[in-house]
Amino acid sequence: MNIEDLAESWEVTGSAERFAGRVISVRTDTVKMPGGVVADRDYVVHPGSVGVVALDDDDRVLLIRQYRHPVRRLLWELPAGIRDVPGEPLVDCAARELAEEAAYRARTWHTLLDIHTSPGMSSESIRIFLARDLEPIPDEENVFVHQHEEIDMPVMWIPLAAAVGKALSGMIHNSVAVAGILAAYAASADGFKGLRPADAPEA
Repeated sequence: MNIEDLAESWEVTGSAERFAGRVISVRTDTVKMPGGVVADRDYVVHPGSVGVVALDDDDRVLLIRQYRHPVRRLLWELPAGIRDVPGEPLVDCAARELAEEAAYRARTWHTLLDIHTSPGMSSESIRIFLARDLEPIPDEENVFVHQHEEIDMPVMWIPLAAAVGKALSGMIHNSVAVAGILAAYAASADGFKGLRPADAPEA
């Protein structure tokens, strides 16, 4: 049997929206299971996100620290954001997040990973990009205004191998950061030759 995730949709015999917020909603679907029985499945409907592993010429990865209220922690994360512009290419969304959150731009982009962060409870899909050949955005060009959690959001550079150690020792918890760091480290073994192009279809 081929080890590859496949698109599949079981019959939904009923659906109800339980909550609708600014970004997410919560639904209960009644799903027809094998054997003909049905069961209710509650889940968060999410528009999807992007994340960026920004790697400089010294093999350092850019991390930002952000307060995350649901887990009551300051987390070290990758630049990331919601897919909130309909029809926008995902790499453009990622470039915008890198510019807004970290004030950097990149000349070289590749697709690193496609992940579902919590598929048992959320529809969120995240594409994580590898961004290289970086340059800082001059202050006079950076017009993005940080608000809320982003006001106090320091940017740090850490060697990629050290970031792997931080993830494996439980010092970095954000799932996108952990996945992206480990994937970038693995992909570096062949000089990133095995990565998909930035505009590759979502897998």
